[in-house]
Amino acid sequence: MRYFLVKRAILGFLVGIVVAWQATAAWAADAIVKLRIMENTDIHVHVLNYDYYRDREDDSFGFARTATLIRQARAQAANSLLIDNGDLIQGNPMGDYTARESTLVRGQVHPVFKAMNLLGYDAGNIGNHEFNYGLDYLDIALSGAKFPYVNANVYHPDGQRNYFTPYVILDRKLKDEAGGERAIKIGVIGFAPPQIMQWDKRYLEGKVVAKDIVETARRFVPEMRARGADLVLAVPHSGMGLARRQAMEENSTFLLSQVDGIDAILFGHFHLQFPSDQFKDIPGVNLARGTINGVAAVMPGFWGSHLGIVDFTLALGGTGKWRILEQASHLRVVFKTEDRRRIPMVESDPEVVAAVKEEHEATLAFVRKPVGKTTAPIFSYFSLVQDDRPCKS
Repeated sequence: MRYFLVKRAILGFLVGIVVAWQATAAWAADAIVKLRIMENTDIHVHVLNYDYYRDREDDSFGFARTATLIRQARAQAANSLLIDNGDLIQGNPMGDYTARESTLVRGQVHPVFKAMNLLGYDAGNIGNHEFNYGLDYLDIALSGAKFPYVNANVYHPDGQRNYFTPYVILDRKLKDEAGGERAIKIGVIGFAPPQIMQWDKRYLEGKVVAKDIVETARRFVPEMRARGADLVLAVPHSGMGLARRQAMEENSTFLLSQVDGIDAILFGHFHLQFPSDQFKDIPGVNLARGTINGVAAVMPGFWGSHLGIVDFTLALGGTGKWRILEQASHLRVVFKTEDRRRIPMVESDPEVVAAVKEEHEATLAFVRKPVGKTTAPIFSYFSLVQDDRPCKS
């Protein structure tokens, strides 16, 4: 009898192993999904690789170059999302010309969105420089985007109602490794530095209030999870900052990596690159994996110099819950430097160039206009030392 029971137990154990192996094999075949998240940040109206101050092309920047990287990276992935992280509508003469000279009105599309609408963005976040021309202009500019913009920490003056949509939950169908289709909900939440209340006080005082980024995340991320978000992407227009908690930090990315429920951080504002050696001495940062405290993170420079990429390998379990198996982030660059020369890595996207041709030419005419006239030649060789004196003709 004892022999029979032992034999039965062994047989049951072996059957369990076989069943588990079969389940694992099937799970591995049809419930593994690879997802690529792409980010740009701090474009500052540099749609083209053109330096309007020097009146010449520059191979080190330009969203038209980034667009080529985006198309390449998307073609290499079965599933992808594309996110903008703000500081988009201000920053060069094209931005000033559009805001001050051409008088953008509702119904017209801002040149940055003429370009970006061609790329199929999934969502965007509002940066601090979006407020530089006032709330009315910002509203008009954003109305030209064919994708949603979010911000969770700017409120109406009562401090209770969000001024913008705080987050979106995107319903997407992803292809698994076996060729099947899997439904997933991806939450995207955005933040701006609370310091906008000082930087653009003349436009914002009495109209909005800004709250702490980390506390705002702690409020909304659980809400996003409760509403079914399988994956949460935080998009702070905020730099790395310190590990020590204060309040109303301008740069909160490190602290956001410690907020439960955030799966990736797409950050900016610093005009730096992450992962890179610029952050090699920070505890909790893994440059090889591109993570901060175990959370995938990326920051792709500025003016379209880089494209940020976070690659996930996701698993869908039998309970219908998604989990992250692997994660890593990296950067792609639009140029390289050889012998102090800037060598373009990609060409400009012709559709983007064509989309803003009219605004580009109008901006050139704007910056080339004379600003005054002198009746005598002027030298400025020693102007930092003493007042200039007109030379004799």
